[in-house]
Amino acid sequence: MVEKELIRIYIRSFGCPTNFADEEHMASCLLQSGCKIVKRAKDADILIYNTCAVKTPTENRIFEILKRVPSGKKVVVTGCLPLINFRRLKTEVNFDCALGPAPGHKIVDAVRRVEQGEKVVMLDRDSQPSLDQPNISTNRVIKIIPINYGCLGACSYCCVLFARGHLRSYPTSEVVKKIKGCLASGVKEIWLTSQDTACYGKDIDTSLPDLLREICKIERTFFVRVGMMTPNYASELLDGLVGAYRNEKIFKFLHLPVQSGDDEVLMLMNRMYSADVFRKIVKTFRKKISNVTIATDIICGFPNESEEAFKRTMELMEEIQPDIVNTSKFFARPNTPAERMKSLQNQVVKERSRRIAELVKQITLEKNKAWLSWEGKVFINEKGKTPSSWVGRNFAYKPVAIKGNKNLLGKILNVQITRAFPTYLEAEIKS
Repeated sequence: MVEKELIRIYIRSFGCPTNFADEEHMASCLLQSGCKIVKRAKDADILIYNTCAVKTPTENRIFEILKRVPSGKKVVVTGCLPLINFRRLKTEVNFDCALGPAPGHKIVDAVRRVEQGEKVVMLDRDSQPSLDQPNISTNRVIKIIPINYGCLGACSYCCVLFARGHLRSYPTSEVVKKIKGCLASGVKEIWLTSQDTACYGKDIDTSLPDLLREICKIERTFFVRVGMMTPNYASELLDGLVGAYRNEKIFKFLHLPVQSGDDEVLMLMNRMYSADVFRKIVKTFRKKISNVTIATDIICGFPNESEEAFKRTMELMEEIQPDIVNTSKFFARPNTPAERMKSLQNQVVKERSRRIAELVKQITLEKNKAWLSWEGKVFINEKGKTPSSWVGRNFAYKPVAIKGNKNLLGKILNVQITRAFPTYLEAEIKS
């Protein structure tokens, strides 16, 4: 009797850490169902593209990839794109299945139906896959764990709400159980991720600081990176957050997107906080936690942003001196309130983007220079881009590149910083 050949699946993800967590969950479900996961598209029967559509350039890039899929391959499109811009998906590319984000075990049924020749469309918005799945990680020492899906915001420029929906938090006990299982399998670094970690638990009568305290009670050596949080909800939790961050298991890394330094623009964005709220959070963290890394996001050229408003954003960056700034040009997204606002001229947006990029490069280089000669421990969590290079993180989640011929992944090393660049540090291993 000839055994039926396994369905070979290729998965490629784009976008945020939550999407990569969703990929690992899908891979686990498919493997359990008897499918085979392959690393190259050309070796697969079915290609799964786990998409992002938060920004127009990302969406355009994904469409270019989908248009180049070789004939004869069956295509599943999941993630945020199908719910954000299904009309474009239908008109511009060929696909066999469209799913909403975080399909969980539904991916198995979808793949089986596609294999049998069906055209499948399941645009569910409020999925919340079980955390109780075997641990499959693209990096054996890092595990990405969603603590909630959706958010409580309604930002005027954001289309993710259409795809991810409103807040759905996992119970603390389930998150802790998941982390314990990951640590038992050899994971050493946990990424807590969501659309907004600061609103975690508001639907189940708990909070992010409460969750962090429970995680830190786990008696193992491991590190936790807390994902992005909006300033309005972080402000409500400020004392508890600072207290939780003092634990040695928590990386001193705060991702707090401000988006603009002008209060009128923030109002148009429907961000529900002022620039002063952002300032207060940063200053409080810096006062109570030494060398905390501050990461933020800026949108350049939002509709009705005046030159004076943009200058206030520049001034805020000069004042705060963040360690990391993710800058984006404004692009109107489908069906958002901002799409109906009057856009600035493209040349104005490009020029402002250039100016803030230059400023950010100067700031981040100077911030990293302050680490020169620092000596301490780093956790090696990824392979470098060149042979015999590795990347580790210190307590402030600063990326530190080192040379080493041995496999150093998962090691904790004592190093000394020797060079500084705008986006990373270089170090030598100390004996």
